[in-house]
Amino acid sequence: MGADHGPRHRRDGRPAAARKDPSAIAATRPAGPAAAEQPSSGPRRNEAARLAVLNATDDLLVERGFEGLTIEGIAARAGVAKQTIYRWWKSKVDILYDNLVLDADEALAWPEPAGGAGYTVTELRGYLHRYAAFLGEAPAGRVLQALVGHAQLDTRTAELLHDGFLRELRARDTERVRACLAELEPRAAVGDEEAAALLDALLAPLYYRALLVRGPADPAELDRQLDQALRARTA
Repeated sequence: MGADHGPRHRRDGRPAAARKDPSAIAATRPAGPAAAEQPSSGPRRNEAARLAVLNATDDLLVERGFEGLTIEGIAARAGVAKQTIYRWWKSKVDILYDNLVLDADEALAWPEPAGGAGYTVTELRGYLHRYAAFLGEAPAGRVLQALVGHAQLDTRTAELLHDGFLRELRARDTERVRACLAELEPRAAVGDEEAAALLDALLAPLYYRALLVRGPADPAELDRQLDQALRARTA
């Protein structure tokens, strides 16, 4: 990857992310062997050093790619000792994972519907566009791309990513899509399997474009895909 990707996403410039409760990250850790390997919380983290490590990891991932990302390099860029990093994270994968959770918590959030109304196709359309931008354009999406790629070769990364972050995200999004379909078809009984199938159909092209075509998604095409998927339900 080249280094010319425009302004970087800085967590120290986003107070909401900087104040993120570490329990929000821990909640996405999968149960089982992968969870058992997670480091203990250790000494109370120094927030400035923690954010420096997270930002340095993001920057170096863009500049050097996953293979060129090392704990030594992260420590040098962040201005901290390697021992400090190892007190907080087991490996570079764990740092990337925490980056992913923090970034996605903001970028992939569903805003609460105005006036207490239910979720509608408008919210689904907006989410599809945000997901495409996050995965294919935003620097934070590079982290997800790197972890998805490494998960094909490393069992622990696959468990951490798929059984933790992606499972939690898909469960939430399935519930939101089901709510959107229920609003669109109030007389139809929409189950989780049906909602999940629609979600998969909408998101799969985004991963294909980001990971293989490696280009941004066309917003107009995203709208067409959603409209076609919804029309097919009533055909």
